[in-house]
Amino acid sequence: MRTFQLFIKRAFDLTVSIILLLILIVIPVMIVIPILIRLTSKGPAVFTQDRVGKDGKVFKIYKFRTMLIPEESFDKNGRELTPKERITGVGRFLRKTSLDELMQIFNIINGTMSFVGPRPTLPSQVEKYTDYHNQRHLMRPGVTGWAQVNGRNNLNWAQKIEFDIEYVHNFSLWMDIKILFKTVAVVFKSEGIAFKDGDAALPPVPETAEKETESANK
Repeated sequence: MRTFQLFIKRAFDLTVSIILLLILIVIPVMIVIPILIRLTSKGPAVFTQDRVGKDGKVFKIYKFRTMLIPEESFDKNGRELTPKERITGVGRFLRKTSLDELMQIFNIINGTMSFVGPRPTLPSQVEKYTDYHNQRHLMRPGVTGWAQVNGRNNLNWAQKIEFDIEYVHNFSLWMDIKILFKTVAVVFKSEGIAFKDGDAALPPVPETAEKETESANK
């Protein structure tokens, strides 16, 4: 049953992403956003970064650039700007509306991401994972996920991982549909969009979960 649902999930990802891509080109949001980015700040319109996906494989994630490029990230006195200060005016709007994530449609089409799943994290973060935390890599990472509709950036890293693992263990198509509808509500209300530098503290591994993970790896 789970295998069949995963197949349906992938078919849904491909179908909806292709339809959305066509609509966005016609609208044409995907053309207007890059122009606004290039007109208001130096650098490319699209930002790429290595992230860790399903089965721990590294892939390139695509996003519209929302921050100043490193070369432009200094004030008139030569002080390096903080990550929060580097967010551009257009970038702030893109983050608030989650439009910066639109480029991930291409990640969905090439199979490195899904609409719903654990958000992909940096390799440097994954290096600190235990087998328990790596359970979030049992499914494709998503543009949105269980953590994003339960606090988004108001959650620290440890809390997000716990929600991700909960999603992996309880995945169903109905759960995906519920997350997608909740995501629309979260974006519309602009909930949890405050900038967060990140919390690198990992959650403690529950004793029962640790034993189950060890048994599964034998």
